[in-house]
Amino acid sequence: MPDTTITGRTYPPTEPYEVGREKIREFAAVLGAPPGDGSTAPPTFPIVLSLHVMKRVLDDPDLGFDFARAVHRDQRFESVRPVRAGDRLTVTIEIVAAESVDGNDVVTLRGHLREADGGAPVCTTTSTLVARKEETV
Repeated sequence: MPDTTITGRTYPPTEPYEVGREKIREFAAVLGAPPGDGSTAPPTFPIVLSLHVMKRVLDDPDLGFDFARAVHRDQRFESVRPVRAGDRLTVTIEIVAAESVDGNDVVTLRGHLREADGGAPVCTTTSTLVARKEETV
């Protein structure tokens, strides 16, 4: 069961991530979208940055979340502006909720993507993950 007392915990911003044209093209290709010139990322590109940080947060022993049993329940994006090649972005992750529902652990994380230089907001990602309860045989 996740430790519900850590709801509200915020992890420090990541080191800046520089968005490259090739990364944008690769992401577009995975989605089956036209690659374009790689100057503007698809709207869901911020998940690339958020997932790296989310994995570290979910591996935090203070949380008590079994990432190996996790499934993705929900994902939302709130964009302030498009992500563009050359952007230098940081991500700060916040634990919005940690609870147990019918024996399953449910954790909701919010990622705040900001410009590394100046801190202007770019996008907020909200992810809900469920670690299924262990089956007894």
